Amino acid sequence: MSEAVARPITLHVDVAQQRLRVKQSGQVLREYPVSTARNGVGQAGGSGCTPLGRHRVRVKIGAGMPLNTVFIGRRPTGETYTPELAARQPQRDWILTRILWLTGRDSGSNRGGTRDTLRRFIYIHGTPDSEPMGIPASHGCIRMRNRDLVELFDMVDNGTDVLISA
Repeated sequence: MSEAVARPITLHVDVAQQRLRVKQSGQVLREYPVSTARNGVGQAGGSGCTPLGRHRVRVKIGAGMPLNTVFIGRRPTGETYTPELAARQPQRDWILTRILWLTGRDSGSNRGGTRDTLRRFIYIHGTPDSEPMGIPASHGCIRMRNRDLVELFDMVDNGTDVLISA
């Protein structure tokens, strides 16, 4: 008798609804509020837009780091986010707790050239709890609540498929 093989987890980011759904075999396992780009959707580098289409998690960054760990250039800075730290640096775009760095799968759309999701440094990442969810407010990435992101991070692997749709 053969053992059943578990179907892989997939992620669907619904920009219109500002939701991220974790799916397996078409069933929604979890759903989280997110915040995508203030500038809307788009593929061009430097646009500040969230790219559409098929992606994959290229690299998971931050395993085991404490909540509110601050990242710059995908590396922990040694700082822990606090409202006091934020008050001293009000213009900073905070990338916290964990990073799921995405790579595009659609050549000419989100893979290659100036439209390349990986080269644009598009992530699913944590953000301060004071930042709104459910409304577009990011600089292109997909922001999540830190505790939600830790849960999601532990569910996915490098290579997990991610669909971003309008």
